[in-house]
Amino acid sequence: MKKILFFLIALFTFSVGFSQKELFTVDHLWKLKRLSGTAVSSDEKWVFYQSTSYDVAANSGKTTGYLMDLTSGATTELFTPADAFWNVVWDKTNTLWWLRSVKDRTELVKMKPGTDKLPTVVYPFDTDEIEGFTFSANQEYIATLQPVKVRQTVHDLHPDLPKTQARIEDDLMYRHWNAWQGEKALHLFLYEKSGTTYTAKGDVLNGEPYAAVTPPFGGIDDVTFSQDGKTLYYSTKKKIGKEFAQSTDSQIYAYDVKSGATTCITEQHKGYDTNPRVSPDNAKLAYLSMARDGFEADKNRIMVRNIATGLEEDVTRGLDLSVESFVWNAKGQFIYFTAAVKGTKQLFEVDLKTAKTRQVTTEVCDILSFSVLKDRVIVERQSMVAPTDIWQITLKNGAQKQLTAINKELMSTIALPTVTEKWITTTDGKKMLVWVILPPNFDAKAKYPALLYCQGGPQSPVSQYFSYRWNFLLMASNGYVIMAPNRRGLPGFGQEWNDAISKDWGGQAMRDYLVTVDSLTTTESYIDKNKLGAVGASYGGYSVYYLAGIHNNRFKTFVSHCGLFNLESWYGTTEELFFANFDIGGPYWKPENKELYLKNSPHLLVDKWNTPMLVIHGGKDFRVPESEGMQAFQALQLKGIPSKYLYFPDEGHWITKPQNGVLWYRTYFEWLDSYLK
Repeated sequence: MKKILFFLIALFTFSVGFSQKELFTVDHLWKLKRLSGTAVSSDEKWVFYQSTSYDVAANSGKTTGYLMDLTSGATTELFTPADAFWNVVWDKTNTLWWLRSVKDRTELVKMKPGTDKLPTVVYPFDTDEIEGFTFSANQEYIATLQPVKVRQTVHDLHPDLPKTQARIEDDLMYRHWNAWQGEKALHLFLYEKSGTTYTAKGDVLNGEPYAAVTPPFGGIDDVTFSQDGKTLYYSTKKKIGKEFAQSTDSQIYAYDVKSGATTCITEQHKGYDTNPRVSPDNAKLAYLSMARDGFEADKNRIMVRNIATGLEEDVTRGLDLSVESFVWNAKGQFIYFTAAVKGTKQLFEVDLKTAKTRQVTTEVCDILSFSVLKDRVIVERQSMVAPTDIWQITLKNGAQKQLTAINKELMSTIALPTVTEKWITTTDGKKMLVWVILPPNFDAKAKYPALLYCQGGPQSPVSQYFSYRWNFLLMASNGYVIMAPNRRGLPGFGQEWNDAISKDWGGQAMRDYLVTVDSLTTTESYIDKNKLGAVGASYGGYSVYYLAGIHNNRFKTFVSHCGLFNLESWYGTTEELFFANFDIGGPYWKPENKELYLKNSPHLLVDKWNTPMLVIHGGKDFRVPESEGMQAFQALQLKGIPSKYLYFPDEGHWITKPQNGVLWYRTYFEWLDSYLK
């Protein structure tokens, strides 16, 4: 009897323990802490990182800064959520520098962990508009990014009309991504050490009408000093108006801090040139470079330039992958970099003597930002089912060790989906990787509704990212099988595969989507072929509109977020025309482009639409303006197709505000569940 009682107690204990695993929800998603900003001290003792937490009720987030002892693993809070800090970096004396906001101005401060109890003010700026800073290795110079007025406004031209909100434009790029062009541009300002403080030396661009870093996403990472502090390198696209809108030709500029002379050193390259980094011995400059003007998704190469002679070498010429970011090692013999490869983002090493590359990591994950130490690398790592944490990678063998678990308490209660890798044969006889994400507590004998996930970009990898909009953990936890194909046009499978989508948006990529559905519904018995949906954003939203006209009743419903609907109207309202010119062929009014628009524009397939659709769009989306979503919704309504329009007037191409994010997912799942469950 005692044995039976013990067995029943054990069984009950196991059942209770098992039942404690919860399904991941939208509430869980917004409770997760988001780690970023990892930086390691030069003595390899300390790691700084920051964690952002969101308050849905307050519709805002707060960031905390931490110091972790790499030897003991002990972590202490350096910045509280009440502190306004940014741009935290180490110098060579293991001292932390950062910017902080104090009332109506910004201060540059520094503090040595373990020695200083309070930070020391390095320089009190007389403005609160300092976007970022960097300094020379010898700390003789500081450079800051701060806005300066370069354009007149309507109020400048008509001072007697102070209340008008009108704009007068006479050139393109009057708005970009999610903001209208303002009167200011980010410029670089130089400060020289003078005793115990610094003296302002002035505007490096000397009033030029350009930004010092390419807007809207360029920042202080595109600025660096030479090791001796004599030269300031920066990357930007010195173009305005129509010229800016139609070109990706950014350049690396070298500014002589003594003479004030500026030299363009990459005129021979016609695409993006970004992220200059000087070697430890001050002899070489490495930077990322694309060969083709106008193609934002060209192969990103690491170019290494001999500073004395000007001779250059593409040290990644033997690798058919595109580099995302890179770092010199301490002795300058190797450069370490990340690149998308086969649905993941991995760490690589290139030997500068031989230009031979070695893949350091192979785990099913995404390696994000990283710091190179003597025999290891400290990285931020994530996957489809694990938010970002800090990991240590041993350079010799690629062994990985987790150093933080900032969401351990929450994630330990969650029943996780299973991420599986499938390779299927496409209609043109090639092999294609498809990530299949199975719901938690998966039962192979059951039938599940499934979602075809259509990636945006279009040249953007379906890697092991942990997204806060298209979150596969959340979708699978709601009972859906996710099919995420690495269709034509995605990086990580060679440049030919990446380039194949340009000017063929409605061609092979669409066949890749349909063959994914047909193949997996045939081979995977757990997928209910009568309960299929297709979802996506940007080019993924375009894909949904296009599939709606050709799917031949495969799908029961669709969700399109910020999708391109009518390529003619989109060409007339989008801003970065270099993208439209390269990827869809150029202006619709040119006779040579007529067939491309006829072949690739989803609005020409509306006569075949017959499937319910949820359309989502942001009012500040200037890449794919809101009129694209409105046109699609209007067509659905006039055709009598069940449809809904979710509109966010305060969002751009992405959903960023907590309450908007919650509403997005509530509406998304309510819509899908009503047709697929």
